[in-house]
Amino acid sequence: METKISKTDFALAAEYIRAGEAVAFHTETVYGLGANAFSDEAVKHIFSLKGRPSDNPLIVHVHRGYDIKPLIDSEPPYAKALREAFLPGPLTMVYPSTGKVSEYVSCGLNTLAIRVPSSVTAQKFLKEVDLPIAAPSANLSKHVSPVTAQHVMEDLCGKIPLILDGGACNGGIESTVLDCTGEVPKILRAGLVTREMIAKVAHGCEFYQKKEGEKPKSPGMSYKHYLPRCKTAFCESAEEAVKIYQAAEGTPYLLCESKTAKELEGFRVLDLGETGEEMAERLYALLHEGEKKATLLIAIQPTRKDGVMAGVLNRLHRAFGVNDGETK
Repeated sequence: METKISKTDFALAAEYIRAGEAVAFHTETVYGLGANAFSDEAVKHIFSLKGRPSDNPLIVHVHRGYDIKPLIDSEPPYAKALREAFLPGPLTMVYPSTGKVSEYVSCGLNTLAIRVPSSVTAQKFLKEVDLPIAAPSANLSKHVSPVTAQHVMEDLCGKIPLILDGGACNGGIESTVLDCTGEVPKILRAGLVTREMIAKVAHGCEFYQKKEGEKPKSPGMSYKHYLPRCKTAFCESAEEAVKIYQAAEGTPYLLCESKTAKELEGFRVLDLGETGEEMAERLYALLHEGEKKATLLIAIQPTRKDGVMAGVLNRLHRAFGVNDGETK
């Protein structure tokens, strides 16, 4: 199969979707791999393309005017307030499901995760197809999430017919996933919409604590993710990282925040940035760059912990195998 990259073929993308194919498309967070959420075969095709575990649920994407009422069983008042405050945007909301979409989307759970991306490309695509689109990130399972069309091409060339190119993703990490089935919203996956932002609107917000043996309620909860294809190491301090760097053979690189990068002049460094937002935007792009340049990629623990850093640290720790990414 030939894989085409296009900035404008929205009608063609809709034709592929209606024919049961999967199409990659730009969002403000990462590129998604989308298929018709009503079709069992189309949704199963996504899992097959990615090599994705069959119990790892998907998120349904819709355009800003799409009526989600037939898809969800109920919505607490705080959820409506959150939709008005943050959507379209990088927030996924989990509701009780009416079971209208394919059972494979939620992997047997009685809930449905819905997102309204703000990306112009995503909105044009979703409006054109006018269907709920099930879409995980457009990469092979466990690899670093794609934030450019070229990243998608590197993993899925010849496997999908079309990539809708909206440029580089400026959010950089996946959406916050929020469980809206209880009295208080609970974050299943941290992202760009922070706990503090949610709590201000919903008058409360908690982090969900997964119980041992429980099925994942959201993408990114139970499996190693975001893994670069090179050797990696993770260090709590620059001193520890420098020792590993100096002892390493080949071409080691250090991945760290700007404050630390300035102290490591003369070393090969990939600079994550200064603020949480900068680090979120740069993380995946630098992991892709690092796996191409480095024989060993050494991450140094950032000192920042505030705001969107909960999401950044979650992804960074998972990518480098730190405590299986469970950072809250």
